[in-house]
Amino acid sequence: MTTARSDEQTPHPTESTSTRGAVGPLKRSSKPFDASDTTTEPIIHAGVTASVAANTVIPVPGVTSLASANTTEGSSGGTAGARAARSVLRAAQRARKRFERAEVRRFTGRTRRRRTAWILGAGSVVVAFGLIIGAAYSPLMALRTIEVVGTSRIPATDVSAALAGQIGTPLPLIETDLVKSELSQFTLIQSYVTESRPPGTLVVRIIERVPVGVLAGPTGFDLVDAAGVVIETTPVRTAGYPLIDAPNGIDSAGFTAAAAVLTVLPDSIRTQLDAVTAATTDDVTLSLLGGERVVWGSAEKSEYKAVVLAALFIGHPAGTVNEYDVSSPDSAVLR
Repeated sequence: MTTARSDEQTPHPTESTSTRGAVGPLKRSSKPFDASDTTTEPIIHAGVTASVAANTVIPVPGVTSLASANTTEGSSGGTAGARAARSVLRAAQRARKRFERAEVRRFTGRTRRRRTAWILGAGSVVVAFGLIIGAAYSPLMALRTIEVVGTSRIPATDVSAALAGQIGTPLPLIETDLVKSELSQFTLIQSYVTESRPPGTLVVRIIERVPVGVLAGPTGFDLVDAAGVVIETTPVRTAGYPLIDAPNGIDSAGFTAAAAVLTVLPDSIRTQLDAVTAATTDDVTLSLLGGERVVWGSAEKSEYKAVVLAALFIGHPAGTVNEYDVSSPDSAVLR
């Protein structure tokens, strides 16, 4: 509700109190009523509670509220600032992660290089091993030639013919049991060693049995080695080998002792022997071609006894004494 007030009730805005005091009240002139000179103000009725808060601003049409403008500006400014802050935080976090990854790579570089070297080395070994295995089992490594070494009494061609069944087999796949079975047919072979020589050669190194004496048998004379294996049988005694007299045969302790003594004798003594007699392990006796005897005793210290006997032969040749006793080599006796 509005009411009109005349200029007589409302002082003019330019009127000053000090001016009135100095000059006195201005004379008011009458003026016709003009509606443009009126203003409107809210009127609060006495006894009625105001329905509008004291600080409420009444909007004026066509005029934007300053508070609303300020509120909108602050809200927009706050949202943009939060977005900027979050962007800066995310950028800082990404930079921190990049720095940490760089530091980890820097401190673990040596470990990674060492691990890479190990992996490459292991891979190279595996590849090389695979190539070797593939080549070894390929037809390129098939057996084509058999070379026999170390034979004198056994024809090498016989050994090669016995192993001919292995021709065409890759060297790593040659059956050792079959080779052993084929070579065991040769009684003169004491031991053997096989050697694969790529790309296609098998070398067989043979150690033949060494004869040490002759045994008299019902059908002739058997040339035997130290193990009693018969190397050959002849109707007459083979020259250059002593006759072994072992009453209980080749399986007796006397034969074992006599064979052990004959094995260590040097050629200078063995060529002078005619016979060896041994009934037990402690009574080995040698008979020389001139009839002299050598009391040997047991087979213990046979190498030492052989050296002592060779020295006695030099100082006292055969024919000058009847008996050489070397059963106690530290105190040899001549008779």
